[in-house]
Amino acid sequence: MSKVCQITGKTAMGGNNVSHSKRRTKRKFDVNLFTRKFYWGEQDCWISLNVSAAGLRVINKIGLDAALKNAAEKGYLNA
Repeated sequence: MSKVCQITGKTAMGGNNVSHSKRRTKRKFDVNLFTRKFYWGEQDCWISLNVSAAGLRVINKIGLDAALKNAAEKGYLNA
């Protein structure tokens, strides 16, 4: 299971750990992912999605149907 949000398409970012002496070593900033079940009224079933915190806000704002349609158009859903 890759760490990608299925609604927004957010992936991990690269960056640097910066020590007190300002030495820089590579690190990875992972996405704030949750596995959540949603009731999809249009299909009358429960679906499980890997969603970031931003993805949860998108679902709350525009609704599950619209969020799934947008994610499918952009190719974020791997189902």
